[in-house]
Amino acid sequence: MSSVQEQLLDRFLDAAAGGELSQLSALLSRSLALLNQAGRNGWTALMLAARNGHFHVAEALLSQGCDKFLVNSSSQTAYDIAKFWGHRHIANLLARTDDGCQRLLPTPDLIPQENYFSRETLDRASEKRSDAAWLEAKQSSPDSVFLLFSNLSPMLSSLPQASSEVEAKLCRFKYETVKDLLQKPGTVLIFLGVEKRKKPSSSSSSQTEERTGEPPAWFAINTDEDSADLLKLCKETSRFFPQRLNRDLLKLSEDEAGIVAQARAVLSWHSRYSFCSTCGSATKPEEGGHKRSCLNADCRSLQGVHNTCYPRVDPVVIMLVIHPDGNQCLLGRKKIFPVGMFSCLAGFIEPGETIEEAVRREVQEESGVSVGPVQYVSCQPWPMPSSLMIGCLAVAVSTDIKVDQNEIEEARWFPRQQVIDSVFRRANVTFTLPPRQAIAYQLVRHWIGMTSNL
Repeated sequence: MSSVQEQLLDRFLDAAAGGELSQLSALLSRSLALLNQAGRNGWTALMLAARNGHFHVAEALLSQGCDKFLVNSSSQTAYDIAKFWGHRHIANLLARTDDGCQRLLPTPDLIPQENYFSRETLDRASEKRSDAAWLEAKQSSPDSVFLLFSNLSPMLSSLPQASSEVEAKLCRFKYETVKDLLQKPGTVLIFLGVEKRKKPSSSSSSQTEERTGEPPAWFAINTDEDSADLLKLCKETSRFFPQRLNRDLLKLSEDEAGIVAQARAVLSWHSRYSFCSTCGSATKPEEGGHKRSCLNADCRSLQGVHNTCYPRVDPVVIMLVIHPDGNQCLLGRKKIFPVGMFSCLAGFIEPGETIEEAVRREVQEESGVSVGPVQYVSCQPWPMPSSLMIGCLAVAVSTDIKVDQNEIEEARWFPRQQVIDSVFRRANVTFTLPPRQAIAYQLVRHWIGMTSNL
């Protein structure tokens, strides 16, 4: 930069720091390139206006297209500076979202890969749930498939193999094997759906389809019978997941994981809703296990539609927050995480709250960081017990971190290269991410792939 340009920049920054709007406007009319130029310590005119509380200067700079996401040598945005010095009117101005924030978010056509637990192998055939005769016929059909759960843990037909990434396979039963269990009072049966039809020309069409014109139906059974006795029902070596159920469920194949996500979430709901939440009376399962009805004929839950009668789904936002410079992301860790592991921030959506506002609230509560634009990316069923993880990217409008110790243990900004090293398990890894089956991993993978050839 020539000495003349340096002098011009100094005058421009001084005008911003001193609140001299007319002089600043005159200098901008001579050279619009001054708008985002930084002086000592990386401070721009907007940062100086924010530091000294000059609202009209900040407003004028923004109207000219000033980049409010630039950071100084201390990684502070103009918003951070205004907030630190107590200039709330300027902080509120800078916190407003606009289309300029979208430059850090991907275009809608950048769709990530399918998330674990999301694959729909079965046709849920929800129209058949109220057909009692059809369901009864399918329950006793020799072609139907039954999955067995003991205290919400699925039975597996093979032991884990250390060399295989997919280490578990569901044990499948026929009606004759489980018919006695179906008569036990503590048994819960749910209809999962039917196998998706093969193409008419496919040579792999099931024998059931060829014989009856209908694909096999699938059911899930949960029982509190002794697990040792249940294991004897399987002809092969079998087991139930013992302690680390959440981690072990990630060892299923993609096809079976999707089935378990549906089965376990509904069975878990039955285990928690044996009694009517309206009057306290006992309830009974109906519609293939996808509804519970109160046994009290006078209960008002039997009048009209009540969401207490149907399996619940708990919406959770999980978000990767992008730094204003576009080259860092915010990750946090809970005390229960393995040593060195960081993940995306997450939290339940509250009643009457949008996805976007839930993202902003949760990030603010857990890390102290303020968020502007929010963009939905993808979602993932999470059957522990019945959550729907709604994955988002969000752009921060502040960078100072103040962790809520009741929520998380630590939060940090991680540079893109450090995140890339962790994703690809390079030699200089300094932290780890959740496993690839978790949507948190996929959000991170999606972000680093947005502007990289990875």
